[in-house]
Amino acid sequence: MSALVTVDIQDHIADVRLNRADKMNALNLPMFEAIIETGQQLSTNRDVRAVVLSGEGKGFCAGLDLGNFTDAEFLSEPFGTGRGGFYPNFYQSPAYIWRAVPVPVICALHGVAYGGGLQIALGADIRIAHPDTQLSVMEIKWGLIPDMSASQTLRDLVRLDVAKELVFTGRVVEAEEAQALGLVTSVSESPREVALEMAEGIAARNPNAISCGKYLLNNTWHGSDVEGLQHEEQLQARIISSPNQVEAVMSVMEKRAPGYAQRDIADFGELQENN
Repeated sequence: MSALVTVDIQDHIADVRLNRADKMNALNLPMFEAIIETGQQLSTNRDVRAVVLSGEGKGFCAGLDLGNFTDAEFLSEPFGTGRGGFYPNFYQSPAYIWRAVPVPVICALHGVAYGGGLQIALGADIRIAHPDTQLSVMEIKWGLIPDMSASQTLRDLVRLDVAKELVFTGRVVEAEEAQALGLVTSVSESPREVALEMAEGIAARNPNAISCGKYLLNNTWHGSDVEGLQHEEQLQARIISSPNQVEAVMSVMEKRAPGYAQRDIADFGELQENN
């Protein structure tokens, strides 16, 4: 795996760090590829029960590397080289892939989360920001629209008029306002430590129920009531009386820590086929 993204898996928690600190973790083609590869590998690792995503150095991610604007290969993407025509496409995947990882992804933010960096954070399930964090949907500065899946992730977090204002202006939002708007879940002086602690608590729960819970919410939030209730029923039928669910009950009754078996859900594609 590329050193541009590091992964340390301990006690079922994947500690993922963007690792281009000298460039504020700015996104170039190798960085895109490394993030996608990381997400794909974590999606099929049944031992992983939670992911903490953060950035090395002074900030989470400063967005696109400005060198991309003079890179002919980058500017030709995704239309000319086979990276488009499917969705999420190559450029949407570093942000949207975190929605497909079948465990909770907690993003710890500090410094800046600009443009593509913010869109990567929006792909996570939960965002914890340092009070000094600055966030911006910055693409308009370069005469662009956000094209790394923000159209799908931003709508779940803020009102439509707020999303439009952020996209149209590209203004920088401080952490406290970001929490009030819904861009971040909470603000903490130690976001990565809080994220790791939260991940530890999640990893101690039935991993099958956690995966099904993420799938259920991701796939019913914008659907009809009937479809949502049907998904709920089908997923619960899969979980109830399974070995890990029985273990959850027995550990409570016997007042001991649970000992869960490996997650039996390979990826969300499997759940989609069965629902």
